[in-house]
Amino acid sequence: MMRSLFSGVAGLKTHQTRMDVIGNNIANVNTTAFKSSTINFSDLMSQTTQQASGPNATTGTGGTNARQIGLGVKTGAITMNIEGQGSAQSTGNPFDIMITGNNFFVVSNGLSNFFTRDGSFYVDGAGNLAMTSTGYNVMGWVLDETTNEIKKDTVQALRIMSDANMTYPPEATSKAKVAGILDQNDTDVTSDAGKNINLNFYDALGYSYTARLTIKDSDTAGSFSVELTKLLDSNGNTIDISKIEAFGVNQTLDKTTLTRDPAYTWDGNDLKDADNNVVATVPPAKDADGNYTEEALKGLDAIAKAYGYGGDTEGFLKLAQDTDSDKTLDSTIADMLTAALPDVIEIDGRKIDGINVNFNTNTGAFTGINGTGATTAVLGLKQLGGNFEDVTIDFSDISMFNNNGTSTVAATSGDDKGIGSGRMLGDMIGVSIAKDGLIHASYDNGMTKILGQIATASFANSSGLSKEGDNLYSATMNSGEFDGIGVDITSTGGYMTTGVLEMSNVDLSNEFTTMITTQRGFQANSRIITVSDTLLEELTNLKR
Repeated sequence: MMRSLFSGVAGLKTHQTRMDVIGNNIANVNTTAFKSSTINFSDLMSQTTQQASGPNATTGTGGTNARQIGLGVKTGAITMNIEGQGSAQSTGNPFDIMITGNNFFVVSNGLSNFFTRDGSFYVDGAGNLAMTSTGYNVMGWVLDETTNEIKKDTVQALRIMSDANMTYPPEATSKAKVAGILDQNDTDVTSDAGKNINLNFYDALGYSYTARLTIKDSDTAGSFSVELTKLLDSNGNTIDISKIEAFGVNQTLDKTTLTRDPAYTWDGNDLKDADNNVVATVPPAKDADGNYTEEALKGLDAIAKAYGYGGDTEGFLKLAQDTDSDKTLDSTIADMLTAALPDVIEIDGRKIDGINVNFNTNTGAFTGINGTGATTAVLGLKQLGGNFEDVTIDFSDISMFNNNGTSTVAATSGDDKGIGSGRMLGDMIGVSIAKDGLIHASYDNGMTKILGQIATASFANSSGLSKEGDNLYSATMNSGEFDGIGVDITSTGGYMTTGVLEMSNVDLSNEFTTMITTQRGFQANSRIITVSDTLLEELTNLKR
């Protein structure tokens, strides 16, 4: 009689334990990344009142089974459904991360490593990626500065907002391209002022500049000059380039014909317009300091315009200089521009400080620079001093096709892959985390940088981990040890998703159903005790 009483008590205790497990599951139905548990029962032990016997061939009797009376129930195991994936809850926070797969984040309190599926992280005051609930640092791998690759060594705290990471260093432009169609019938190209294209570039400190390249045609078909005619800083101020050979050459390009506009006439040393007004006098007058007077400068503009160089007095003066003698500019102009000067002047060559690009006149294809097969030319900005760097310009993608008199040629910094384009100093404008845990920073100069990679831990028996509270687990002998390095989550088929958190994997419908069966089991065991008590009462009443 006493056996049934104790079996009932054991049943009550185990069902109470089962209710404790169910209650904990339901209580954590909204806990981030909570893993539900289940309980299994096993019989406690049995009292054998008669051992089993085997068949007896002599007597011809059969064997008998053992007579055993069970003595109750006990908790067999409590198992976490730790590999059951919880649903995704969208948060929009880029530092909220959900793991899909069986891996765990590695976090540290400074002394020990713990493991969690709770990916609600933030950046603390020291710039470290940390858990919002405990402040424990998220562990991972950092960038090897020598190889510029992630070094998968012993995990360490990920400090993603360090001073070094908040900015991206500037870089001087070292490469550029000039590409597009250069139509030989483009009036800009055939004009004396030429066609201007701008190349934007950076110096070593990240300051921006604009180099104006001017393209002009020549007397030789398929040959065009390219010169650096102006250099501007970011404020639009002109930088003096008169003392440098921008492309490393100082040459003449073809034989050039100058024809005076018949609307202008020479009368002695005076140039007169169509209304017989004197617009220039040769030689140009200078002031006491040896500089051209304002009136003389206007006169030089008028002379240039009369010979087809309107708006390009500088180009005209270069053309007018006699490169074969030591004459001054004044005397050269005086020799050329006199009352006896013919209407048409033959000049030995147009002086340029630049290069000429050449094309096949039959196919329109680019053939080279300065009569060679070279495809690049160096814009020698280092001659200016300061923080300038030379820029190698690739001209190979220019073509001389018919485009109805419109040229599309333009200059861009960098090569085909964007290498060598240069950049200004960049400020961090965002952080993103990839599926493999790589942390990228983006900067307002268009650059990105890898700041580190979130490491994960993988265990042979993850259900063997020990709960430590605060959504944390620690390794046990039965879960397997953490090697201190961790694994790339993608190596085990998992991945990370940002802006979402993993929800609890508690199934309420299952928990309530289990609760019903637990309640009925508890009631039934209580009836065992009640009935056993009644039987004992009847036994004690026999003496009456």
